[in-house]
Amino acid sequence: MDFRRRTALLALAAAAAGCASTPSGPPVSELAPTGKLRAAINYGNPILAARGPDGQPSGVSVDLARELGQRIGVPVELVTFTAAGKVVEAVKDAQVDVAFVAIDPVRGADMLQTPPYVVIEGAYLVREASTIRRNEDVDKRGNRIAVGDGSAYDLYLTREIKNARLVKAPTSPQVVDFFLARGIEVAAGVKQQLQADAKRIPGLRLLDGRFMVIDQAMGLPKGRDNAARYVSAFVEEMKASGFVAEALKRHGIEGALVAPPRK
Repeated sequence: MDFRRRTALLALAAAAAGCASTPSGPPVSELAPTGKLRAAINYGNPILAARGPDGQPSGVSVDLARELGQRIGVPVELVTFTAAGKVVEAVKDAQVDVAFVAIDPVRGADMLQTPPYVVIEGAYLVREASTIRRNEDVDKRGNRIAVGDGSAYDLYLTREIKNARLVKAPTSPQVVDFFLARGIEVAAGVKQQLQADAKRIPGLRLLDGRFMVIDQAMGLPKGRDNAARYVSAFVEEMKASGFVAEALKRHGIEGALVAPPRK
């Protein structure tokens, strides 16, 4: 059974079971008020997006944006950013129609968010010679933690850290270079980005485990409630059909999991 037929059958089954509250048709005027779907793509999170060999955006978020545009019958404009904080501002100001962002209560105040489609991990990185060996050792007086300004890790650690001090790098991909240049004790970010940096730069190591789990969702400007319901049902279908899992595999993403179904 091809993908289109399989996803159509899943959508029909969900509707029959009453587990999706979608409007009768795509609310195109809310989803794409300019006649095109403006999708924010964040290069600051390598799990979701990166530049492809041709220099164009590539990744699971790009695939989802294009699939959504095809579903509602409008062209897709990919609007690229280098930091999550800039994406959030673009959604808040309705400069984009959909975005791919971490679920967080601070961000939720300025946008509508779907259920998660992917779950990723936040981790800590230190120098090889550091006496910090466990995640529990990080939040101690005298320690500084480099973190991307406005990132999900920044928002989470701002709430949770009691004794260490956060130092903001301009963007998440710059965190490790920033941490090294300033002699900071710890770098925090998405696990896969830190792993790549540890391979790139000798003398670094990741702490075992994770300090947070991040649910990645789609976000929309406030006031677009019908659009948010439609996109929420779309996200659930993309998970159930295998679309998200296939996209992660196709783009070689390891360590990220498809989020469980909405309860």
